[in-house]
Amino acid sequence: MLVDHHCHLDFPQFAEDLDGVVERARAAGVGTMVTISTHIRRYDTYRAIAEAHDDIFFSVGTHPHNAHEELDIPLDEIVRLAQHPKCVAVGEAGLDYYYQHSPREAQAEGFRRHIAAARQTGLPLEIHAREADADTATILEDEHAKGAFPAVLHCFTGGRDLAMRAMDLGLYISFSGVVTFKTAENLRAIAAEVPLERILVETDAPYLAPVPFRGRTNEPAYVAHTARVVAATRGMALSDLAAATTDNFFRLYSKAKRPADVPLVADMGTE
Repeated sequence: MLVDHHCHLDFPQFAEDLDGVVERARAAGVGTMVTISTHIRRYDTYRAIAEAHDDIFFSVGTHPHNAHEELDIPLDEIVRLAQHPKCVAVGEAGLDYYYQHSPREAQAEGFRRHIAAARQTGLPLEIHAREADADTATILEDEHAKGAFPAVLHCFTGGRDLAMRAMDLGLYISFSGVVTFKTAENLRAIAAEVPLERILVETDAPYLAPVPFRGRTNEPAYVAHTARVVAATRGMALSDLAAATTDNFFRLYSKAKRPADVPLVADMGTE
């Protein structure tokens, strides 16, 4: 089986066919999905999606684009909301200097608050880092010195230095459809170097559809195509990569229940 630990099933691109999206993911061997929070105030929406499907979980957190809008939500409230049985992660939170929809100071404050929530709850933090390698690494190292916390750098597009510094802190690295793009040679080199026990795969759906679906709406079923490229980059069988990344997911997201009766990776379609 495969896991899509980072998708956005609440987004409008899926509103007309959410059941179809979920069924196609299952048919492709995706045994577990996590729908990721971008606004804490949309918590009830994420919870409802997860409660309606045994194989879907959710997170609680504020995307850095929206950090300035939710700084009034205290740490204790994030921790309280994370107690729901199907809430298995904190975030996504972090730094985005590409768009800068939120002031950098607000992003940093929100990032540190979510790190504290991950530390208190023991749930992994889904970290968003775009064009902010240096500040991301500095905050992670500074906060790690205050106490360890579980985390994954989701949809990794940073440089080797950030990846290696994250490894030193015990973090995981997740690869999305970007790793399949023709121009992503440097990213594939990082995917080949990161220890297998620290790798995850994801879609970030509805964004960043992998080749051969680039330019279309992404969905969890397509995580298989990302996994194939990562496996090929590492010179290993897809089934072995799928088994390893699934084990990694359930090690990191220890609150999630592992499903049974999931189709074998070999049964996944290629279209």
